[in-house]
Amino acid sequence: MKFGAREDIEVPVAGVWAVLTDYEAFERAALRRGAEVQRKDQGKVPAWQVAFVFRGKRRHVTIRQERIEAAGLLAFSGEGRHLEGNMQVELLELGPRRTRMTVTTEVRPLSLAARLFLQSMKLARGRVVRKYQARVAQLATMIEARARGQKAGF
Repeated sequence: MKFGAREDIEVPVAGVWAVLTDYEAFERAALRRGAEVQRKDQGKVPAWQVAFVFRGKRRHVTIRQERIEAAGLLAFSGEGRHLEGNMQVELLELGPRRTRMTVTTEVRPLSLAARLFLQSMKLARGRVVRKYQARVAQLATMIEARARGQKAGF
């Protein structure tokens, strides 16, 4: 199942890039939400072990940065017990103070239970896509606030 969202941000591309690559801030945000985050870098490649509660069960996910292109592209992969997926964030400079951020996520099942879960998400695709787009919009708002030096959480 694939999702995508696009947001225009009133911040120069370098400012958006600086916020997106501040991994420590995202780690702190996950910790504030009750997740356990352990940095497990593999050489120079950032990676994380994340544990959190979802739908009443404890979940464990491994996240790795797969690709990085200066001020333009970030790609991550993640794998859990039942699902695996990829996320890509692309930045496009629209002007000296405006950036378009495109976020694409693809999730694939690794088990029958995950296949059924994704099938139920496909049935409610409109609602799931709206929630996804709302979270990307919230990320864009947070990026704008941080780039302006305001305190903003995600």
